[in-house]
Amino acid sequence: MDVILLERIEKLGSIGDVVKVKNGYARNFLLPRGKALRANESNRKVFEANREKIEAQNAERRGAAEADASKVEGAKVQLIRQASNAGHLYGSVSARDLAEALEAQGHKIAKHQIVLDRPIKSIGVQEVKIALHPEVSVVITVNVARSPEEAELQAQGKDVMAEMFEKDVAGFIEERDETLEPGEIAPEAEEAAPAEEASAEEAPAEEAPQAEAGETAEEA
Repeated sequence: MDVILLERIEKLGSIGDVVKVKNGYARNFLLPRGKALRANESNRKVFEANREKIEAQNAERRGAAEADASKVEGAKVQLIRQASNAGHLYGSVSARDLAEALEAQGHKIAKHQIVLDRPIKSIGVQEVKIALHPEVSVVITVNVARSPEEAELQAQGKDVMAEMFEKDVAGFIEERDETLEPGEIAPEAEEAAPAEEASAEEAPAEEAPQAEAGETAEEA
């Protein structure tokens, strides 16, 4: 379907552009939200007659968005959630959760303005885009952790899950002498092996005299 854009649409076009889009995208998103008109002769005339007004309204909304952007840009949101030892959340963090967290900080952001491809399902720090206007966007930092202490470590740039994994692995790895060549055995291990073999050989020899003593007693 060909449509006339009434505002800038990312990766599609700007105000007044006639573009071809999928029918479903036009019917379910662009047309009902007032972002475009069907590109027929009648609508072309309506658009051209109101173009100056449409562009002026867009400029006004963009100015308001730019003012809001200066307040929201760089905002940090911290969310404490329950998660498994692997860092997977018992649930998820949605655009609604972020909108509520921002509102608690005094930022009025609608959930549809939060560009979240999919809900957040693991702990960690990530950047999330906020589209305040088709031509104005900002980025906020979202820190999801299992405790305030963990959130503080993540804010300092530490990978909590990686450090936890390294500690677990360290418990299963035997310390190795870095000066040894691959396949070479440490001197202590070489000395210990013959000693163990010698002990095993001496054990039967100590039992022999006891057997002889028993035999002597029977002869007597």
